[in-house]
Amino acid sequence: MPRIHETADVSPHAQIGEGTAIWHQAQVREGVSIGDECIIGKGVYIDFDVKIGSRVKIQNYACVYHGTTIEDGVFVGPHVCITNDKYPRAITPDGALKGPADWEVGHVLVQYGASLGAGAVVLPGVVIGRFAMVGAGSVVTADVPDHALVVGNPATVRGFICRCGKRLTTVAEQPESVQMICQSCHEEYAIPAAALVRKR
Repeated sequence: MPRIHETADVSPHAQIGEGTAIWHQAQVREGVSIGDECIIGKGVYIDFDVKIGSRVKIQNYACVYHGTTIEDGVFVGPHVCITNDKYPRAITPDGALKGPADWEVGHVLVQYGASLGAGAVVLPGVVIGRFAMVGAGSVVTADVPDHALVVGNPATVRGFICRCGKRLTTVAEQPESVQMICQSCHEEYAIPAAALVRKR
């Protein structure tokens, strides 16, 4: 059974997995699907129809908007905002209040094992790769390769990260890939050369 704090506002039309904990003042809207063994922190907002996998941690006051899919094992830090409107306006060109028919939802996919640092903002239309790490306060405007560490506004690739969370070290460079190793757990990786293009 999930554990839902008495102050949380969870729609009866949301699906909550076994062992998931939803804490104080969180709001989970209709059509949301949350997998097993997740932690949804205090004050988190999860918009309608958001899909969240299992063993996901979403820390206090994060906002996850409609159009977002979060795969298993993802970490979402405090005050992260995953957005869905690339051209935000409160009103239409003729001054009327915008409604659901007046905008096109933007989608975000956060893939298996990725981490979003505290206060990061993710713009719509991006894919954050497996085990990628977004630095605290970064603004993600483009796809993030698997295992990439991205930092800044806009976020750019500054290195690569092991499954264990530690930084990878370059061992050898080849035309198609770069061989890297984790000095902590000694896991080895072949990072595609194309993933290095945005590194600066």
